[in-house]
Amino acid sequence: MSRIGEINREAMTPAQRRVHDEIAAGPRGGVRGPFPALLGSPGLCDPVQKAGAYLRYESGVPARLRELAILCVVRYWGAAPEWLAHAPLAAAEGLAGQAIDALRRGVAPRFAEEAERTVHAFCRETLTAKRVSAPTFEAARALLGEEGLVDLIGLIGYYSLVSFALNGFEIAPPDGESPWDEICLPAETQEEDQPG
Repeated sequence: MSRIGEINREAMTPAQRRVHDEIAAGPRGGVRGPFPALLGSPGLCDPVQKAGAYLRYESGVPARLRELAILCVVRYWGAAPEWLAHAPLAAAEGLAGQAIDALRRGVAPRFAEEAERTVHAFCRETLTAKRVSAPTFEAARALLGEEGLVDLIGLIGYYSLVSFALNGFEIAPPDGESPWDEICLPAETQEEDQPG
């Protein structure tokens, strides 16, 4: 149960209603995830949802790598509803099931492609070391270009904010979904996943 209830559309302020309707009519196709809670501050919710729509649907980061970055971030912060939303999207975009499962278990996946290794390293260093090493930065810039690299940083920041909202307001996964402790096991090790 969320710490903040959804606001009935009829009870919304004009500003809340405007942002609500823009989200509902946009590429997300509905108002869910962190947005029912974020609508408590329409002045924040509006630019956040616009940044998210750009990052998810229009950014310079290719879809498979974007979904990988999202999984890295939401796994790091333990945002179960976002994991449940994006793990199937990552699989649909071609991220290997073993890589998704390794991320779920908190271990470094064995990636088949250098692009995936680069994005994973960039996300991991950003989140855990709070900065990115020169070799990882240059590899990401060579892979994504300047604009894509800025978008990757944006993805990490945006999905961190989404995770904070989901966790802070205790927004549960959709009805019938597994709780987080059934989705993500405690991190086993920081070692690379072994073939199995």
